[in-house]
Amino acid sequence: MKTRKVIAALVLAALLFPGCAKKQVKQYTIEQFLNTTAIRGGSFSHDDERILFSSDRSGIFNAYMMPADGGEWTQMTESADNSIFTLSFFPGDDRFLYMSDRGGNEIYHVYLRNLDGSVEDLTPEENARSVFYGWTHDRKSFLLGSNKRNPKYMDVYEMDLGSLEPNMIYLNDAGFDFGGISNDKRYIALSKTITTHNSEMYIYDRETGEVKHVSPHEGDVSYSPVGFSVDSGKMYFLTDGGREFTYLKACDIETGKMETVETADWDISYSYFSYNGTYRVTAINNDARTEIRVCETATGKLVRLPKMPEAVITSVGISRSEKLMTFYVNGSRSPNDLYVYDFETGKYRKLTDSMNPGIDQNDLVDAEVVRYESFDGLEIPSVYYSPKHVEKGDNVPALVWVHGGPGGQARVGYSSLIQYLVNHGYAVILVNNRGSSGYGKTFFKLDDMKHGEDDLYDCIEAKKFLAETGYIDTDKIGIIGGSYGGYMVLAALTYRPEEFAVGVDLFGISNWLRTLKNIPPWWEAFRKALYIEMGNPETDEEYLRRISPLFHAKNIVRPLMVLQGANDPRVLKAESDEIVEAARKNNAPVEYMVFDDEGHGFMKKENRIKGYRAILEFLDEHLKGRSKAEV
Repeated sequence: MKTRKVIAALVLAALLFPGCAKKQVKQYTIEQFLNTTAIRGGSFSHDDERILFSSDRSGIFNAYMMPADGGEWTQMTESADNSIFTLSFFPGDDRFLYMSDRGGNEIYHVYLRNLDGSVEDLTPEENARSVFYGWTHDRKSFLLGSNKRNPKYMDVYEMDLGSLEPNMIYLNDAGFDFGGISNDKRYIALSKTITTHNSEMYIYDRETGEVKHVSPHEGDVSYSPVGFSVDSGKMYFLTDGGREFTYLKACDIETGKMETVETADWDISYSYFSYNGTYRVTAINNDARTEIRVCETATGKLVRLPKMPEAVITSVGISRSEKLMTFYVNGSRSPNDLYVYDFETGKYRKLTDSMNPGIDQNDLVDAEVVRYESFDGLEIPSVYYSPKHVEKGDNVPALVWVHGGPGGQARVGYSSLIQYLVNHGYAVILVNNRGSSGYGKTFFKLDDMKHGEDDLYDCIEAKKFLAETGYIDTDKIGIIGGSYGGYMVLAALTYRPEEFAVGVDLFGISNWLRTLKNIPPWWEAFRKALYIEMGNPETDEEYLRRISPLFHAKNIVRPLMVLQGANDPRVLKAESDEIVEAARKNNAPVEYMVFDDEGHGFMKKENRIKGYRAILEFLDEHLKGRSKAEV
């Protein structure tokens, strides 16, 4: 009898106070979320005993080393100001290469860390940008790209390990992109961007000096070389010729004969051979998730990779001995963790535990790939995060998240900021609006010269998907995005000012005329393609003014938050300064945060903590009606 009374009381309480019956999710601070360790890269030492990688464990990315069979990390660099990204161990000892810029200015230099801990800048020209292209097959040298001769183009240099002096092996006055060097060092693969949908491919013969065009075609076809066969007789490349999605082909250098090597129902993102060609690794962009295939080249048999039911394998790296392989595992509720795999035994070992142990992953949420129809019936693929334990009739605030680009893609994977927002009660939908990559070349073209128009309408239509869940408060939907996504936030608040309750712009473009006139010099090879897609500031001024939010800022009435890195070379600080000033003239609520030591994105943990906390406070104030004191 007593039990029945208890049950009746619980039922009555649930009817009168629905929220009381729900299971509560533990909420975590942004400090807890960012106490998760970010790791990237993975280079085996010459003897397969150690692995080199980068991590922000120190608060900013530094170089670390750890035993290949697991164990303690050893911090190898001590930078407190500029992020360090590891490139590779040396072929015969534990010296290693890394790259770093200054405060996010993207003018990267390549450095050598010696055995005694001393560091040499191998590319000391102050204003020149350098890129590591990889080792030659004989491991006696490595290749670099540098624009020290001409800021617009990257020449190719070979740096001998004996002298550590760069020797130019290809003078690049044609605006080519480097695509690899053959094992015998005779051939260099090159490509040239014509538009974002059309490119050409060439092979440079170092013996004859001939640059051979190997991709004659009509219409829009993309070509991207990915490397050479072990015997240097074939060049491998990705193309979408005759198909919606990119696939792998090979070109016989002597005869010019082409053959299809591998296809998929989605884009093949990359493909490469291990050092001796025993294995070929292929990555497929499978509906916003990475699918890795490792096959034995002699038999075509796929290597049986570990099953990760709630995550995916990414970023495979095979040692020069071809005995071991590193890979990362990443999921919606789990950040990158590094593993090592033994080809002989088929066994694998987890080397890192990146998630803060103070966070219960059961309190986090899985991403769901969803689709909805836009205004014209076009299906829009998206990635959706719903707070735990919501149900129909709830009034949950939500965010429409727009990726960067143009031409980027929202993908399934771990994000501290997204999980932080969802953990604090926000639904988040990451929209792959028309013009996003990953869904075929037809879809990719649909936003050309329609920016801030059809692609913005796709984002607005996401509100209908949110409404149909039955638990979203449609008066409390905001829009958030970075870079091109930040532009879309500003476009929404200026062209459709009543659609979203708030906007959060992370380093977004407000004035396309200025941005397109001031693209970094090393983007010169891509300038024409960008102008064709976005508009030419010299000939399309009227159009670019029409799609630039700055010239329509009088329409901004909703609360706006802007975050900007002072050293951003892509989206200049003036872009944010001026839109903030213009919005404030409307008496719209505006918050503005500038990070003096950041560029296009925020690398330092202390800055991310400050910025992400401020985003939540801003959203809570304007979508939940809570003051900062209450937060």
